[in-house]
Amino acid sequence: MEKIFKAIAFAQKAHQGQYRKGTKLPYIVHPLGVMEILSRYQASEDLMIAGILHDTLEDTSTTAEEIEKRFGKRIKELVIAATEPEHDAPWEQRKQHTINFIKDMEDEEILLLSCADKLHNLNSMIEDYKHIGEELWKRFKRGKEKQCWYYTSLAQAYESHHHPHPIFKEYTNKVRKFFRNKKD
Repeated sequence: MEKIFKAIAFAQKAHQGQYRKGTKLPYIVHPLGVMEILSRYQASEDLMIAGILHDTLEDTSTTAEEIEKRFGKRIKELVIAATEPEHDAPWEQRKQHTINFIKDMEDEEILLLSCADKLHNLNSMIEDYKHIGEELWKRFKRGKEKQCWYYTSLAQAYESHHHPHPIFKEYTNKVRKFFRNKKD
């Protein structure tokens, strides 16, 4: 547990001053939410730590070397796998890369980390939609149609694996229910 607390403190400091898109929530709620989802599925301590740290390379000045030094090689590998390459590339290109990456991925821990991240984002969207309705889509430059495409494509990618983990089913069911009537 000590390593988990160390990772929480590290991520809190790294994400200091950042907020969830379109909200006043401190960004740290997202990595903690990802960790909580992973813990519900009995993830290893390393995987939960990677969940806490998964956005540090993408959204902070943290380096991969720093993560390896503090948390070990495997956690660094997991965090790198969760990081979008070419952060300056167009949104569609980055999201298509993620979809293809998930389809081709064989490492179950990387798949679980990715799915927990997307599931927490989806859960946040669902909750916010209950409160603000269609206003939710104004947070996203690409709007609800593109969000629907992305989340639905990811669901198909997760389910394409021969032995799908129960987290994939949870994600897919929520995607289908949430985006069912939101395509127009």
